[in-house]
Amino acid sequence: MNDLWIILTAALVAAACSLVGCFLVLRKMAMIGDAISHSVLPGIVIAFLISGSRGSIFMLIGAAVIGLITVFLIQLFQQSGVQSDASIGVVFTAMFSIGVVLVSLYTRQIDLDLDCVLYGEIAYVPWNIIEVGGVSIGPKAIWAVGFALLLSSVVIGLFYKQFKLCSFDPALAAAVGIPVLLFHYLLMGLVSITTVASFESVGAILVVGMLIVPAATAYLLTEKLSVMLVLSVAVGVVSSIAGYFVAYLLDASIAGCMISVAGVMFVFAFLMSPTNGLIIRKIRQKRGLSGVIPESV
Repeated sequence: MNDLWIILTAALVAAACSLVGCFLVLRKMAMIGDAISHSVLPGIVIAFLISGSRGSIFMLIGAAVIGLITVFLIQLFQQSGVQSDASIGVVFTAMFSIGVVLVSLYTRQIDLDLDCVLYGEIAYVPWNIIEVGGVSIGPKAIWAVGFALLLSSVVIGLFYKQFKLCSFDPALAAAVGIPVLLFHYLLMGLVSITTVASFESVGAILVVGMLIVPAATAYLLTEKLSVMLVLSVAVGVVSSIAGYFVAYLLDASIAGCMISVAGVMFVFAFLMSPTNGLIIRKIRQKRGLSGVIPESV
Protein backbone atom coordinates (compact mmCIF):
# COMPACT_ATOMS: atom_id res chain seq x y z
CA MET A 1 0.00 0.00 0.00
CA ASN A 2 2.88 2.35 0.77
CA ASP A 3 4.20 1.88 -2.78
CA LEU A 4 0.80 2.81 -4.16
CA TRP A 5 0.67 6.02 -2.13
CA ILE A 6 4.14 7.02 -3.34
CA ILE A 7 3.29 6.37 -7.00
CA LEU A 8 -0.07 8.15 -6.70
CA THR A 9 1.53 11.18 -5.06
CA ALA A 10 4.23 11.36 -7.73
CA ALA A 11 1.64 11.04 -10.50
CA LEU A 12 -0.47 13.86 -9.00
CA VAL A 13 2.60 16.07 -8.65
CA ALA A 14 3.57 15.30 -12.24
CA ALA A 15 0.09 16.13 -13.53
CA ALA A 16 -0.23 19.35 -11.50
CA CYS A 17 3.25 20.59 -12.40
CA SER A 18 3.05 19.57 -16.07
CA LEU A 19 -0.23 21.40 -16.53
CA VAL A 20 1.07 24.80 -15.47
CA GLY A 21 4.55 23.99 -16.77
CA CYS A 22 3.32 24.09 -20.37
CA PHE A 23 2.47 27.78 -20.05
CA LEU A 24 5.81 28.49 -18.34
CA VAL A 25 7.69 26.85 -21.22
CA LEU A 26 5.68 28.80 -23.78
CA ARG A 27 6.37 32.05 -21.91
CA LYS A 28 10.09 31.19 -21.54
CA MET A 29 9.76 31.26 -17.75
CA ALA A 30 10.63 27.63 -17.07
CA MET A 31 12.84 28.34 -14.04
CA ILE A 32 10.21 30.28 -12.10
CA GLY A 33 9.35 27.11 -10.16
CA ASP A 34 12.96 26.74 -9.04
CA ALA A 35 12.95 30.37 -7.93
CA ILE A 36 9.80 29.90 -5.87
CA SER A 37 11.04 26.69 -4.24
CA HIS A 38 14.14 28.53 -2.94
CA SER A 39 12.67 31.93 -2.15
CA VAL A 40 9.96 30.62 0.21
CA LEU A 41 12.46 30.06 3.04
CA PRO A 42 11.82 33.44 4.74
CA GLY A 43 8.08 32.74 4.60
CA ILE A 44 8.62 29.45 6.42
CA VAL A 45 10.71 31.10 9.14
CA ILE A 46 8.33 34.07 9.57
CA ALA A 47 5.35 31.73 9.79
CA PHE A 48 7.13 29.77 12.52
CA LEU A 49 8.03 32.93 14.45
CA ILE A 50 4.43 34.23 14.29
CA SER A 51 2.64 30.97 15.04
CA GLY A 52 5.23 29.41 17.33
CA SER A 53 4.43 26.10 15.69
CA ARG A 54 6.25 23.83 13.29
CA GLY A 55 2.94 22.60 11.93
CA SER A 56 3.04 22.22 8.19
CA ILE A 57 -0.13 24.24 7.56
CA PHE A 58 1.41 27.42 9.00
CA MET A 59 4.64 26.97 7.10
CA LEU A 60 2.78 26.28 3.86
CA ILE A 61 0.73 29.45 4.27
CA GLY A 62 3.88 31.49 4.89
CA ALA A 63 5.61 29.86 1.94
CA ALA A 64 2.64 30.51 -0.36
CA VAL A 65 2.54 34.21 0.56
CA ILE A 66 6.27 34.65 -0.06
CA GLY A 67 5.93 32.69 -3.29
CA LEU A 68 3.40 35.20 -4.59
CA ILE A 69 5.59 38.09 -3.47
CA THR A 70 8.50 36.50 -5.35
CA VAL A 71 6.43 36.35 -8.54
CA PHE A 72 5.39 39.99 -8.10
CA LEU A 73 9.00 41.16 -7.64
CA ILE A 74 10.20 39.20 -10.66
CA GLN A 75 7.47 40.74 -12.81
CA LEU A 76 8.20 44.22 -11.43
CA PHE A 77 11.89 43.98 -12.32
CA GLN A 78 11.09 42.66 -15.79
CA GLN A 79 8.75 45.57 -16.44
CA SER A 80 11.54 47.91 -15.33
CA GLY A 81 13.85 46.61 -18.06
CA VAL A 82 15.75 43.85 -16.23
CA GLN A 83 16.16 40.66 -18.26
CA SER A 84 13.93 37.73 -17.32
CA ASP A 85 16.68 35.36 -16.23
CA ALA A 86 18.44 38.09 -14.27
CA SER A 87 15.21 39.03 -12.49
CA ILE A 88 14.61 35.43 -11.44
CA GLY A 89 18.20 34.97 -10.27
CA VAL A 90 18.30 38.21 -8.27
CA VAL A 91 14.96 37.68 -6.52
CA PHE A 92 15.31 34.05 -5.53
CA THR A 93 18.91 34.38 -4.29
CA ALA A 94 18.04 37.51 -2.31
CA MET A 95 14.93 35.95 -0.75
CA PHE A 96 16.77 32.73 0.06
CA SER A 97 19.58 34.73 1.68
CA ILE A 98 17.08 36.64 3.80
CA GLY A 99 15.69 33.30 4.96
CA VAL A 100 19.16 32.09 5.89
CA VAL A 101 19.77 35.28 7.91
CA LEU A 102 16.43 34.87 9.74
CA VAL A 103 17.30 31.27 10.58
CA SER A 104 20.70 32.25 11.95
CA LEU A 105 19.23 35.09 14.02
CA TYR A 106 16.04 33.66 15.47
CA THR A 107 16.02 29.87 15.27
CA ARG A 108 19.47 28.83 16.46
CA GLN A 109 18.16 26.99 19.52
CA ILE A 110 15.14 25.48 17.78
CA ASP A 111 14.96 22.25 15.83
CA LEU A 112 13.49 23.74 12.66
CA ASP A 113 13.97 21.05 10.04
CA LEU A 114 14.31 23.22 6.96
CA ASP A 115 15.87 20.46 4.89
CA CYS A 116 12.69 18.45 5.33
CA VAL A 117 10.45 21.44 4.64
CA LEU A 118 12.28 22.53 1.51
CA TYR A 119 13.56 19.22 0.17
CA GLY A 120 11.15 16.62 1.49
CA GLU A 121 11.59 12.97 0.55
CA ILE A 122 8.74 11.30 -1.34
CA ALA A 123 9.49 7.96 0.35
CA TYR A 124 8.11 9.41 3.62
CA VAL A 125 4.75 10.37 2.10
CA PRO A 126 2.80 7.29 3.37
CA TRP A 127 3.66 8.09 6.99
CA ASN A 128 2.52 11.72 6.96
CA ILE A 129 -1.21 11.08 7.07
CA ILE A 130 -4.35 13.07 7.88
CA GLU A 131 -6.80 11.72 10.43
CA VAL A 132 -10.43 12.78 10.81
CA GLY A 133 -12.16 11.49 13.93
CA GLY A 134 -9.30 9.08 14.49
CA VAL A 135 -9.71 7.60 11.00
CA SER A 136 -6.94 7.92 8.43
CA ILE A 137 -8.04 9.51 5.15
CA GLY A 138 -4.69 9.14 3.41
CA PRO A 139 -1.38 11.00 3.17
CA LYS A 140 -1.44 14.76 3.50
CA ALA A 141 0.47 15.13 0.24
CA ILE A 142 -2.34 13.45 -1.71
CA TRP A 143 -4.86 16.03 -0.52
CA ALA A 144 -2.55 19.03 -0.89
CA VAL A 145 -1.35 18.18 -4.39
CA GLY A 146 -4.81 16.95 -5.41
CA PHE A 147 -6.27 20.32 -4.44
CA ALA A 148 -3.58 22.15 -6.43
CA LEU A 149 -4.28 19.96 -9.48
CA LEU A 150 -8.03 20.48 -9.20
CA LEU A 151 -7.63 24.24 -8.81
CA SER A 152 -5.29 24.52 -11.81
CA SER A 153 -7.54 22.32 -13.96
CA VAL A 154 -10.64 24.37 -13.16
CA VAL A 155 -8.98 27.76 -13.68
CA ILE A 156 -7.23 26.77 -16.91
CA GLY A 157 -10.38 25.08 -18.17
CA LEU A 158 -12.49 28.18 -17.51
CA PHE A 159 -9.99 30.62 -19.04
CA TYR A 160 -8.26 28.39 -21.58
CA LYS A 161 -8.67 30.81 -24.51
CA GLN A 162 -7.36 33.73 -22.47
CA PHE A 163 -4.31 31.81 -21.23
CA LYS A 164 -3.63 30.58 -24.75
CA LEU A 165 -3.77 34.01 -26.37
CA CYS A 166 -1.77 35.65 -23.57
CA SER A 167 0.96 33.02 -23.96
CA PHE A 168 1.29 33.19 -27.75
CA ASP A 169 0.49 36.85 -28.49
CA PRO A 170 0.08 39.12 -25.44
CA ALA A 171 -0.12 42.22 -27.65
CA LEU A 172 -3.13 40.82 -29.51
CA ALA A 173 -4.67 39.71 -26.22
CA ALA A 174 -4.40 43.24 -24.86
CA ALA A 175 -5.83 44.64 -28.11
CA VAL A 176 -8.98 42.53 -27.83
CA GLY A 177 -9.52 43.58 -24.22
CA ILE A 178 -8.03 40.67 -22.27
CA PRO A 179 -6.33 41.83 -19.02
CA VAL A 180 -2.93 40.30 -19.78
CA LEU A 181 -1.32 41.27 -16.48
CA LEU A 182 -4.20 39.79 -14.50
CA PHE A 183 -3.87 36.44 -16.25
CA HIS A 184 -0.12 36.54 -15.82
CA TYR A 185 -0.48 36.86 -12.05
CA LEU A 186 -3.24 34.27 -12.06
CA LEU A 187 -0.93 31.80 -13.78
CA MET A 188 1.95 32.65 -11.46
CA GLY A 189 -0.40 32.18 -8.50
CA LEU A 190 -1.24 28.69 -9.76
CA VAL A 191 2.47 27.94 -10.16
CA SER A 192 3.16 29.18 -6.63
CA ILE A 193 0.34 27.13 -5.11
CA THR A 194 1.34 24.01 -7.04
CA THR A 195 5.00 24.38 -6.10
CA VAL A 196 4.35 25.04 -2.41
CA ALA A 197 1.78 22.25 -2.16
CA SER A 198 4.20 19.78 -3.70
CA PHE A 199 7.77 20.40 -2.62
CA GLU A 200 7.42 19.80 1.13
CA SER A 201 6.42 16.20 0.60
CA VAL A 202 8.16 15.19 -2.61
CA GLY A 203 11.24 17.41 -2.77
CA ALA A 204 12.28 20.38 -4.85
CA ILE A 205 14.08 18.22 -7.43
CA LEU A 206 10.90 16.41 -8.40
CA VAL A 207 8.78 19.57 -8.46
CA VAL A 208 11.17 21.65 -10.55
CA GLY A 209 11.84 18.72 -12.88
CA MET A 210 8.14 18.05 -13.44
CA LEU A 211 7.48 21.73 -14.09
CA ILE A 212 9.98 21.78 -16.94
CA VAL A 213 10.85 18.41 -18.48
CA PRO A 214 7.40 16.98 -19.41
CA ALA A 215 6.26 20.33 -20.83
CA ALA A 216 9.49 20.70 -22.82
CA THR A 217 9.07 17.15 -24.13
CA ALA A 218 5.47 17.79 -25.18
CA TYR A 219 6.54 21.05 -26.84
CA LEU A 220 8.77 19.04 -29.18
CA LEU A 221 6.02 16.58 -30.07
CA THR A 222 3.18 18.87 -31.09
CA GLU A 223 2.36 22.39 -32.22
CA LYS A 224 -1.15 22.45 -30.72
CA LEU A 225 -1.57 23.68 -27.14
CA SER A 226 -4.43 21.36 -26.17
CA VAL A 227 -2.44 18.33 -27.33
CA MET A 228 0.65 19.69 -25.59
CA LEU A 229 -1.20 19.85 -22.27
CA VAL A 230 -2.36 16.24 -22.59
CA LEU A 231 1.05 14.97 -23.70
CA SER A 232 2.80 16.87 -20.94
CA VAL A 233 0.63 15.30 -18.24
CA ALA A 234 1.04 11.87 -19.86
CA VAL A 235 4.84 12.18 -19.97
CA GLY A 236 4.91 13.28 -16.34
CA VAL A 237 2.71 10.43 -15.12
CA VAL A 238 4.54 7.78 -17.16
CA SER A 239 7.95 9.00 -15.98
CA SER A 240 6.70 8.94 -12.37
CA ILE A 241 5.52 5.35 -12.57
CA ALA A 242 8.51 4.10 -14.55
CA GLY A 243 10.93 6.08 -12.40
CA TYR A 244 9.61 4.50 -9.22
CA PHE A 245 10.27 0.99 -10.51
CA VAL A 246 13.72 2.01 -11.75
CA ALA A 247 14.48 3.38 -8.28
CA TYR A 248 13.24 0.13 -6.75
CA LEU A 249 15.49 -1.96 -9.00
CA LEU A 250 18.55 0.23 -8.50
CA ASP A 251 17.86 1.06 -4.83
CA ALA A 252 18.40 4.72 -5.74
CA SER A 253 16.71 8.07 -5.16
CA ILE A 254 13.05 7.90 -6.18
CA ALA A 255 12.78 11.54 -7.24
CA GLY A 256 16.10 11.36 -9.07
CA CYS A 257 15.04 8.27 -11.02
CA MET A 258 11.69 9.81 -11.96
CA ILE A 259 13.32 12.92 -13.40
CA SER A 260 15.99 10.79 -15.07
CA VAL A 261 13.28 8.81 -16.87
CA ALA A 262 11.61 12.08 -17.86
CA GLY A 263 14.99 13.27 -19.16
CA VAL A 264 15.39 10.14 -21.27
CA MET A 265 11.92 10.73 -22.74
CA PHE A 266 12.91 14.31 -23.55
CA VAL A 267 16.08 13.18 -25.32
CA PHE A 268 14.07 10.65 -27.34
CA ALA A 269 11.60 13.38 -28.36
CA PHE A 270 14.49 15.72 -29.18
CA LEU A 271 15.95 13.12 -31.53
CA MET A 272 12.86 11.44 -32.95
CA SER A 273 10.03 14.00 -32.87
CA PRO A 274 8.10 13.88 -36.19
CA THR A 275 8.20 17.67 -36.49
CA ASN A 276 11.26 18.82 -34.54
CA GLY A 277 13.39 15.70 -34.07
CA LEU A 278 17.08 16.15 -34.85
CA ILE A 279 17.47 12.74 -36.52
CA ILE A 280 14.19 13.10 -38.42
CA ARG A 281 15.30 16.49 -39.78
CA LYS A 282 18.63 15.06 -40.87
CA ILE A 283 16.87 12.18 -42.66
CA ARG A 284 14.52 14.60 -44.43
CA GLN A 285 17.43 16.82 -45.46
CA LYS A 286 19.31 13.81 -46.80
CA ARG A 287 16.31 12.61 -48.77
CA GLY A 288 15.73 16.10 -50.13
CA LEU A 289 19.32 16.40 -51.30
CA SER A 290 19.29 12.95 -52.85
CA GLY A 291 16.22 13.89 -54.85
CA VAL A 292 17.90 16.92 -56.45
CA ILE A 293 19.19 16.29 -59.99
CA PRO A 294 22.47 18.16 -60.58
CA GLU A 295 22.65 20.44 -63.58
CA SER A 296 24.78 19.25 -66.45
CA VAL A 297 27.90 21.19 -67.07
